Amino acid sequence: MLENQKHLFSLSKEFTYLNCATMSAQLKSVEKVGIENLKKKNNPYLIEGAHFFTDKKILKARFAALIDAPDSESIAIISSVSYGMACVAKNISFEKGDEIILLQEQFPSNFYTWKQLEKEKGVVIKTIVAPPIGPERGLKWNEKLLEAISSKTKMVSIPNVHWTDGTLFDLKKVRRRTNDVNAYLIIDGTQSIGALPFSVSEIQPDALICAGYKWLMGSYGLGMAYFGEKFHHGMPIENNWMNHEGSENFANLVNYNENFKPKAGRFDMGESSNFILTPMLSEAIRQLLNWKPDNIQNYCQNITEDIFPILHQRGYFVEDSKHRAQHLFGIYLPETSSMDTIKSRLSHEKIVVSFRGNAIRVAPNVYNSKGDLEKLLSCFL
Repeated sequence: MLENQKHLFSLSKEFTYLNCATMSAQLKSVEKVGIENLKKKNNPYLIEGAHFFTDKKILKARFAALIDAPDSESIAIISSVSYGMACVAKNISFEKGDEIILLQEQFPSNFYTWKQLEKEKGVVIKTIVAPPIGPERGLKWNEKLLEAISSKTKMVSIPNVHWTDGTLFDLKKVRRRTNDVNAYLIIDGTQSIGALPFSVSEIQPDALICAGYKWLMGSYGLGMAYFGEKFHHGMPIENNWMNHEGSENFANLVNYNENFKPKAGRFDMGESSNFILTPMLSEAIRQLLNWKPDNIQNYCQNITEDIFPILHQRGYFVEDSKHRAQHLFGIYLPETSSMDTIKSRLSHEKIVVSFRGNAIRVAPNVYNSKGDLEKLLSCFL
């Protein structure tokens, strides 16, 4: 059983931080790596040509291990979820009338790209609306999603875990259904990868796109992506010197090579060897591999499970644990409760959570304790 890991972070004792879904607390080891690499540019002659590639290779290998990908060549370093989705959009041939299936209120970076295609290509955005608050809501939402996939479906682009309230979507069933109709499955793993077990080998998504500053515990400005076989001969959204073959040979860069790196290497963003952020994210993932996502799920379940029966008794709704992640949940208020009042209580107690849609979003991690959740509960009278 994983024990509390708060000693590995520099979190203030004054605040109760339950907001990893917005941004993770920073590991001391990640901070150390960042500072060490920041200082390297004080003496830039120490940064050699090989250094442009070594940290990238380590980061890709660690991310591939985290998601059980077949090889690190299927991994790309990206700047953001929107960057990864733009790569996907450029490499699928959409036609007028093709349906793209999304979820109600999913994160904007997994919406605006497809909304633009509605204007440019005449595709049809099909949004699966969440069922009303009540028992088995997550199950019913999953059923509606599966029922919506048809011969008209070109792509399903959804998260594994909904960012507003932690609703969990059964990606194995979605993959089987998309295979039946020859549709793409694109996953936004930002709110799941790092804290929830995931296997590319089992689910076989066509692409998996992740921001790096939340559950991957990296810094803002760097993300990771897996691109499956359908994208291995695709066109990137930018031509940079590093995503072309032979870029390791600096002396030969004057002899242009128009061939892209194999598989997902072609989708690496420019300056992806970022000498600060890349090793920081790599160190963060090293720690996640040591903890293991299934242990993080078990830990979060252990510190949160006692508060849910009490919340339900007081009239609040939280999705049943069978249909949501353990590291992220939304609390929905009864009509008799005031959101402003609860916000005021949380603020007074210096408890940091988020408000997304109609949910109060709570996102604990291994630096939290049962005491943190008990303190949270005291604000929901």
